Amino acid sequence: MTTPAGSGTILLDKRGEKSLMSTEDSKALVCRCYEELNKGNLAGIDEVFATDVVVHAPGGQEAHGLEKGKQLFAKLWRAFPDHYETVDDMVAEGDKVVARVTWTGTQQGEFQGMAPTGKQVTLKAITINRVVDGKIVEVWEEADILDMMQQLGAIPSP
Repeated sequence: MTTPAGSGTILLDKRGEKSLMSTEDSKALVCRCYEELNKGNLAGIDEVFATDVVVHAPGGQEAHGLEKGKQLFAKLWRAFPDHYETVDDMVAEGDKVVARVTWTGTQQGEFQGMAPTGKQVTLKAITINRVVDGKIVEVWEEADILDMMQQLGAIPSP
């Protein structure tokens, strides 16, 4: 349910949580999240994610809580220290912000049990972020991991 409230919208989600944020503010928060992730800035992540954030990552990985989420990101950064996510498109409605991104990085550390390959990968992903009270409280990311593993040489290309 939504009702006008000044410059923002009061949102009641399925959990009954209330948030006062415009969709533009929510999009700006998600953009800031990508900026901090691109820098590998764990302190910046503290400012955009809620302490009880839930991250649903590709490959069935899931992190409950800010510290577990930071561990998940740090593991990815060790494998791809030059990672960079470019936001190609962004749409917001209610408490959700959807971003279509292009992710690039060079595998310089262990990833999914694979030794470093030195290969650069480009990956397309869709991320849905739920924003409550100025923080990201839940993230769902879907990415073409099969294509990524083919680019790394772990799986033959058709």
